[in-house]
Amino acid sequence: MSEIYMPRLSDTMEEGVISSWVKKVGDKVASGDVLVEIETDKAVMEYEAYEDGYLVKQAASEGETVPIGAVIGFIGDSPDAVPDDSGSGSAAPAEEKAEEKAEQPAEEEKPAAAPSAPAAAPAEGEQAARPRTSPLARRLAKEYGLDIEKIQGSGPKGRVVRADIEAAREQGTAAAPAAAPAAQAPAAAAPAASSADDLRASEELKVTQMRKTIARRMVESKQEAPHFYLRRTIDAEELKAFRAQINAQLAETGVKISFNDLIVKAAATTLKAHPEVNRSWVDGKLFQHHRINVGVAVAIDEGLVVPVLHDTDKATLSDISSSTRELAGKARDGKLKPQDMSGGTFSVSNLGMFGIDSFSAVINSPEPAILAVGAMKPTAVVHDGELAVRNTIALELSVDHRAVDGAVGAAFLKDLAEVLENPMRIIL
Repeated sequence: MSEIYMPRLSDTMEEGVISSWVKKVGDKVASGDVLVEIETDKAVMEYEAYEDGYLVKQAASEGETVPIGAVIGFIGDSPDAVPDDSGSGSAAPAEEKAEEKAEQPAEEEKPAAAPSAPAAAPAEGEQAARPRTSPLARRLAKEYGLDIEKIQGSGPKGRVVRADIEAAREQGTAAAPAAAPAAQAPAAAAPAASSADDLRASEELKVTQMRKTIARRMVESKQEAPHFYLRRTIDAEELKAFRAQINAQLAETGVKISFNDLIVKAAATTLKAHPEVNRSWVDGKLFQHHRINVGVAVAIDEGLVVPVLHDTDKATLSDISSSTRELAGKARDGKLKPQDMSGGTFSVSNLGMFGIDSFSAVINSPEPAILAVGAMKPTAVVHDGELAVRNTIALELSVDHRAVDGAVGAAFLKDLAEVLENPMRIIL
């Protein structure tokens, strides 16, 4: 009998949602068969079996949120095998165990009593024993404003684990005791309502794993990475003509190059000339990247994902065009794999198709920078000493000041603008 554990399917995943069971109880399973589809913080991914047998139990139902390392099912030698799942549903996930080992909070660090000293009996009215909890559960309970002593644990021996905290939060139970009068009351979790009509006008929406991760990572990026911003408007007349020329030559192949493909390739070309921009600050250490992997932001219904084009500097424009469209399609279908979204060293976010003139993008940490691209628009400019109307594009580079200095970022953006204004340099 083998247990199936909730896998880590992305580097930022902490829990997953059972989207759908592909195999039903009693089905025969071969190694490589898709067992279950799991919604992660980035996409819905397929999880394959690693051995032959029969699915004898689904320990987590569809729609259920499960922490990494928890048991979600069992594979047996026969369809009639009975899993020994005593305590399996309540086993603390591996990540909680690892965290508990690494984190020993002060409240539990008590000096050992002398061997002859009897255990003190609890005072009258005092709770006989505090509930068993994990450090992660205690921290989450504090963040969510929950009283952990009122939460029923589902872990071994009634241990309160992360899943219990999340469940209590969703149910709105186990609110923490009111703070002392002198303390300022925390902001209400739901919008304040002045009337019954106001209450009916709002509803709480279900938050997907992807949306939770986007919210967390954006906050972390803005809090941890000191952003600075560099802006430059380029003359896009030559770029527009260059794109038309390339697409005319590629017409018979079915490949069509977009402005974003040209900008992605130009960014990779410029990064190759400015390796000091292709580095990241991680946990107090500076890492130089020797590969240039450009992420392309893709908006989907569930949020924003950034699939990565690996070795972008070595790819042709046709390769970039084909790969970008393939990855964007996989993103919209929820079929991106972890390797499709990992390893990025720089990102490009383009909102020009929405008519946005310019914007400031949030860095996709631990990458050092992200380029925000606005819409191409006709603008009155001075060209060759005369007033003229020419197409322009506004670029804005968001940079992590821990990894890249201002002058270094400015030199990069200057050269990038020159490459785009002289687009033959993109392919030379």
